[in-house]
Amino acid sequence: MAAPPEVTNKNLTGKYIMNKSLSDDSDDILKLQGLSWFKRRAISMFTLTLSVKHYTDEAGEHIDVEQTLSGGIKGSNEDRILDWEERGDTDDVFGAVIGKSKKVKVEEVEDEFLKSGWTEDAAAEDGLVLAVDWSDTSKTGMEWKAEMTWGFEILNGERRHARHLKFTSSNKKDGPIFKRFYYDYIGPL
Repeated sequence: MAAPPEVTNKNLTGKYIMNKSLSDDSDDILKLQGLSWFKRRAISMFTLTLSVKHYTDEAGEHIDVEQTLSGGIKGSNEDRILDWEERGDTDDVFGAVIGKSKKVKVEEVEDEFLKSGWTEDAAAEDGLVLAVDWSDTSKTGMEWKAEMTWGFEILNGERRHARHLKFTSSNKKDGPIFKRFYYDYIGPL
């Protein structure tokens, strides 16, 4: 379902479900992040729902994302403060990670893939969410980096929440992997 016009990068609050038929497959990335075949297969069989709470408090602008897999299985939480400060976390799926996030204007994004395809409101006034996460190599033994931009795109005539991902890994020598993920808006929280 298309996202209503009042849901923007200024207020992402709502529920979204990943549209697997429109999104790129993530198996190659999950493999490079050290997930076993069994875990990757299980992830591919479930549908991901995001419950997003976007708010501002004395610490700044926050986007808290609660992930749930089909059947009500609790997934990872993704709590971000958009201040570009590094924060460590231990994720149930990816292990020890470090990340930072902020709002950016499209022209501030260096990579062409990460900055292209967004709606005019994201490009002009609302900006994009830029999130960069990487493995805490000293704790995981893995070395990878995920650079993401979040915003809205028009796809098949419908406005959808989208995430563009540029993924690099020390185990992949032939350059980065680029993916797009699309979400259907299913209503308010």
